[in-house]
Amino acid sequence: MLGSVSSLPQQPQRPPSSGHMVVCGDDTLARRLAVELRYVYGERVTLLVPPGRDTRRPELPLTQRARAGALFGRMSAAMSRNGGGGDGDTNAGVEAVRIMEAHEPSDEVLEDAGVDSAAALALVYDDDELNIRAALTARRLNPRLRLVIRLYNRKLGQHLEALLDQAAAVSVPGLDAAAMDASTTVLSDADTAAPALAATALTGSSKVIQAEGLLLRAVERTPPRPGELADPGLCTLALLSSTSQDPAGAEGSDSSGDEGPQLLPDRATVNAATGRGTIVLEAISQAGPDRAPTRMGGRGAPLGTVFSRRLRWSALGVAAAVVALAVASVITTGDSPVHAAYLTLLDLLAMGDPAVEDTDTDSRQIIQLLSGMAGLLLLPLLVAAVLEAFGSFRNASSLRRPPRGLSGHVVLLGLGKIGTRVLVRLRELDIPVVVVEEDPEARGIPLARSLHVPTVLGDVTQEGVLEAAKIRRARALLALTSIDTTNLEAALYARSLKPDLRVALRLYDDEFATAVYRTLRTAHPGALTRSRSVSHLAAPAFAVAMMGRQILGAVPVERKVMLFAALEVSGHPQLEGRTVDHAFRAGAWRVLALDATPPADRLPDLAAAPPYDPLGPAGPGAPDRPSGLVWDLHPGYVLRPEDRVVIAATRRGLAELLRGQRAGARR
Repeated sequence: MLGSVSSLPQQPQRPPSSGHMVVCGDDTLARRLAVELRYVYGERVTLLVPPGRDTRRPELPLTQRARAGALFGRMSAAMSRNGGGGDGDTNAGVEAVRIMEAHEPSDEVLEDAGVDSAAALALVYDDDELNIRAALTARRLNPRLRLVIRLYNRKLGQHLEALLDQAAAVSVPGLDAAAMDASTTVLSDADTAAPALAATALTGSSKVIQAEGLLLRAVERTPPRPGELADPGLCTLALLSSTSQDPAGAEGSDSSGDEGPQLLPDRATVNAATGRGTIVLEAISQAGPDRAPTRMGGRGAPLGTVFSRRLRWSALGVAAAVVALAVASVITTGDSPVHAAYLTLLDLLAMGDPAVEDTDTDSRQIIQLLSGMAGLLLLPLLVAAVLEAFGSFRNASSLRRPPRGLSGHVVLLGLGKIGTRVLVRLRELDIPVVVVEEDPEARGIPLARSLHVPTVLGDVTQEGVLEAAKIRRARALLALTSIDTTNLEAALYARSLKPDLRVALRLYDDEFATAVYRTLRTAHPGALTRSRSVSHLAAPAFAVAMMGRQILGAVPVERKVMLFAALEVSGHPQLEGRTVDHAFRAGAWRVLALDATPPADRLPDLAAAPPYDPLGPAGPGAPDRPSGLVWDLHPGYVLRPEDRVVIAATRRGLAELLRGQRAGARR
């Protein structure tokens, strides 16, 4: 079933021509991805969505077609205000988005969508099994098709990627290495967005991109005080909307205009923007091995995992009493310490050795009476220890409750796909977390149990749930459920309990997020509020993978996104033959580093070669230069066709680079 978008006047619904893009999905990521491909990259797009209302996502008040139409309409208006988003071809302004409706991507549906002649297909359903089934079908229909698959299971994704690449190689013998490398890409929106969402909980935190063996660290620097100079790092990637007078800023997005942040500013703009917050590139290096998330165990582990602190203190008190009685026996009777301790234990355990002999003194009898009384205290202590031990072993798989003295932690609301990945990220950073989840069968509950993360089961909109999570002593709240209104309600209630709490919300709609931000900032000017959209963070990675190239990662700059990518200079007229300084285009892209490894020795891993010291003015063209990653490039170095570079780019800037490469290939 085909549908048109009423808000776009030019919507010819004819069968797609060769080289178009197909997006199949059932949630916001599919719609956001279609918008990205059409209005940023200028591609012809077919969007396949389930018909009518999506019953699995009851929080969406609109039908799939109506919601897509509203989104396309807003994006179209924004692009028209900014001068259009075509690729320069005469038909760029005529072709738009073709919408199809089907319950699932069967063979017939994929054929109707034109997969057999398409350049790329994105399968972004929220069901891993459905995506895998459709990917196998699409590979059979079109062996040359670029597949971008959304999978939550990373290990399964690696096996699937190898299988589909092998199928393409068998079906199309002689497929070149570049096409094979981009043939299948498995991505996870949760993995893409989790680092950015975790970073919103930390003031001035590092934004780390780790991919392809490369680690890039961008740091958010707060606005400097009058008379202070901010550390510029390696380079300034963005100017934030926050200033010395307004530390909260405007939390701007692509539609914020001058009020929003400025990405990739030139040196003159940076020098003129005194008193503004910045994001600077601090380091580029090889990535180390991933560190496993740590458990949040008790202070007295391993006994702390079995016996409570109160019971341990009681046992310590009884032991101190036994030692004191033994010492008193040695002092009063003159007995040896070993024999005195032995008699004290007999009395303590009521084993019977009454002091009724003529040689026994009054002090010995008093000590025996006190030992008997201590023995009475020991009996309930032993019973309590046995009961607690059995209870601890029986409840070893149960959820841990927030400890009484916990403070400075992050309250994480929601343990779905996104919340689970954010939890792992926070624990990798050794940040204490308390989780709030309504569904005891949620995806992330087993992980929280295994990591001993304190968890509160309950509806966050009910009174007492956030109090149980110790929200009054928390440093931040991350509201990451899939329902915008639930996240907003949790944020408002948390602010009523702690007005200066740092809050980060998962919100889909930019206009709604802007209204929420402005209201919360007006009501609580001293507290920081941040909002992020998972689909907005993940869509650029999926879009670039469909264009034939996988980006290294994305960094959120307020509600904008900055991309990091590795590109071959060959075929990019904006880079080839230009110096590093002249290749820089403010607000579009910037060359950050060079892979100096000879092309014949390059591996898929960008940072496979060992690093070496930054080069001076001679540049990497000097004879006998070593291999590795050069991050401190001389501005006068001329980029050669065989070079591979790491760039930072805006979404529109990267789209322009890719369009320029395609235009050069056609010529």
